Amino acid sequence: MSSNPVAETVASLLPRARQELTELVAFKSVADFAQFPKSESEGAATWVAGALRAEGFHDVALLDTPDGTQSVYGYLPGPEGAKTVLLYAHYDVQPPLDEAAWVSPPFELTERDGRWYGRGAADCKGGVIMHLLALRALKANGGVPVHVKVIAEGSEEQGTGGLERYAEQHPELLAADTIVIGDAGNFRVGLPTVTSTLRGMTMVRVRIDTLEGNLHSGQFGGAAPDALAALIRVLDSLRAEDGSTTVDGLTADAQWDGLRYEEEQFRKDAKVLDGVELIGSGTVADRIWARPAVTVLGIDCPPVVGATPSVQASARALISLRVPPGVDAAAATKLLQAHLEAHTPWGARVHCEQIGQGQAFRADTSSPAYEAMAAAMAVAYPGQEMSYAGQGGSIPLCNTLAALYPDAEILLIGLSEPEAQIHAVNESVSPEELERLSVAEALFLRNYAAN
Repeated sequence: MSSNPVAETVASLLPRARQELTELVAFKSVADFAQFPKSESEGAATWVAGALRAEGFHDVALLDTPDGTQSVYGYLPGPEGAKTVLLYAHYDVQPPLDEAAWVSPPFELTERDGRWYGRGAADCKGGVIMHLLALRALKANGGVPVHVKVIAEGSEEQGTGGLERYAEQHPELLAADTIVIGDAGNFRVGLPTVTSTLRGMTMVRVRIDTLEGNLHSGQFGGAAPDALAALIRVLDSLRAEDGSTTVDGLTADAQWDGLRYEEEQFRKDAKVLDGVELIGSGTVADRIWARPAVTVLGIDCPPVVGATPSVQASARALISLRVPPGVDAAAATKLLQAHLEAHTPWGARVHCEQIGQGQAFRADTSSPAYEAMAAAMAVAYPGQEMSYAGQGGSIPLCNTLAALYPDAEILLIGLSEPEAQIHAVNESVSPEELERLSVAEALFLRNYAAN
């Protein structure tokens, strides 16, 4: 990175950033209160609020959102007449999954091989720290040249829409000229990237019932309808022979016309086992950024250990469907539910329940804010030109903000590059990426103010 005062300040603040990220990662802030205490999420929210107050933010508040979680808001006034920029991150995290598979404890930030490991280190507690670093660097070098609003969401990973509903009820709160979503990531370490599209998503819980109760498989098996077998048939109907997603009535042939994602690199990033084929057709970018993708997230059925010789009376599954830009998530939900009902065999009773939903997003990359970010990235990543990529994941808030503030420019950056392994065991963040992106965000705010 070329030497400049902002970069030097960010470098000097990294030890403090690591300590703060250690404190924030320690909160088990999974917004599923059936699994983790609500007090852990409340503790993380209080930590973020304290950090904002310490930086001189006004009107710092813990917002009680309709889904029972808290989002943290603060406002830092800039010069009179300046533009307003909203900085977004979320402090809630995914569950750690198999804690025994973590090399180091998931809620203890641990340095290993030049990376910092811990749940939320990249997604997205690191994003909170990135925003703080950028603002501190500007304050130490002439001041923050724009009005800044910060919003840290408390339930992004759950997709329960608390902040979206709150924003719709209080539309003036998050109004801004430009919005920086710090919950995306570079295409790979060292390659500055803005995310120009996001897939939307819907989650549906399906339950199949065939009997009043379980039956002995020896006495009744062969004629008694097995709910688990029926569910397996239904789930299999969601994929073609090559693994492509096939939901009746849902288009699945769009093409991605931006950054390419080579198959060998994808296999490496995804850690696909030798000899195992990738699924679907088209380019990798087509499959993960431009087309729908169904995933079975979980199945309720007897575990192998302790299973009895029984025909199952009921079975459930949780299904996620990612939908690309141009496809309405509500319409996709209806198609998915209709498909599940149509493909349920043997006259079995089927019940579908929508659990969460978020729309896809496409940014206007020709806007002045993107020019300001490209110039900032060129300094933070010398010799590299800013790239545009899609992201297969969903950030439902993006479309809510785009609808509420149609004139606002929205940029997506962040720390979730492939090596970060977000949502998986051994999630980590690159401190070098944290440093460079903090510099980029600081310089972006300065560039944007000057436009």
